[in-house]
Amino acid sequence: MAISYRKRSLLYKIESSYGSDPTPTGSANYLRVVDLNVEPIIADEVERAYITPYFGQYAVELVNKRATVTFSVEASASGAAGTAPKYGDLLKACGMSATVVSSTSVTYAPNSTATDSVTFYVNYGGVRHKITGARGNFALDFTLGEIPLINFTFTGKFVAAADATLPTITESNQATPLAFTSGNSSAFQLFSYAGALQNWSFDMANDIQYRNLVGGTESVIITDRKPTGSCSVEAVALGTNNYFTDATSAATGNNTFLHGTTAGNKITVSAPQTDLGAISYEESNMVTMLSIPFRAIPTAAGNNELSLAFT
Repeated sequence: MAISYRKRSLLYKIESSYGSDPTPTGSANYLRVVDLNVEPIIADEVERAYITPYFGQYAVELVNKRATVTFSVEASASGAAGTAPKYGDLLKACGMSATVVSSTSVTYAPNSTATDSVTFYVNYGGVRHKITGARGNFALDFTLGEIPLINFTFTGKFVAAADATLPTITESNQATPLAFTSGNSSAFQLFSYAGALQNWSFDMANDIQYRNLVGGTESVIITDRKPTGSCSVEAVALGTNNYFTDATSAATGNNTFLHGTTAGNKITVSAPQTDLGAISYEESNMVTMLSIPFRAIPTAAGNNELSLAFT
């Protein structure tokens, strides 16, 4: 019988020790996602190029087997202030740490030391792909008039596929998302100027490395990050605000906005030491816009180039 592509699911759970399967369940660990894709086997091919007295293809051996999974989640909070969103542990497995203020907020900021890992169960119509020891990267996409997304990419250890019934699921801690629009989103500032924002995107740009040395431990690690982003802002007269001067100076500035309107479903995004890149013009509805690339820079204290506060 053919396998339905429509019927897929993703479960995940944070690992108590690296690579140890914590057995996620549909009732506790289901994540509502869009654009789910798994690459169940990624490997390096070693060709066995032995000499023969005839033409023909060589056999290969697959080495350094690993797996990846990519998906997006709607950028909404948990529905309760002080409770982490369902995907919060994924942010931790992307090199972020969480600070929780009970009944008030959960704030994620970069981490340069120990990084958590997760196990995924990705089920394609009754075929389950397990990925353990997974770590990854995330990117934010806030596009005007659309549901904002957090795009995740994870790499982990290869585990052989197995038949498994699609899980019975329970959704939790994923509030109904709001479109990125005026009214739903507010308080935008870039270099302390409250401009008219059309789009805002950001890539944490973690450097993900798979390692499996003889005598070592098979692992996926985060070795660095180089976060960048871009935004599209309505152009104004230079006497009102001059982003060209900001871009050509050595100064950094704030870069922040609030998405959401009610407690429990608000996200404040902030890159407080933003360094602007080479600005260009673009057009939207015959209105002049500025396309502004930027880098998120840490101070000497480190681990403070971005924060995501859920309130």
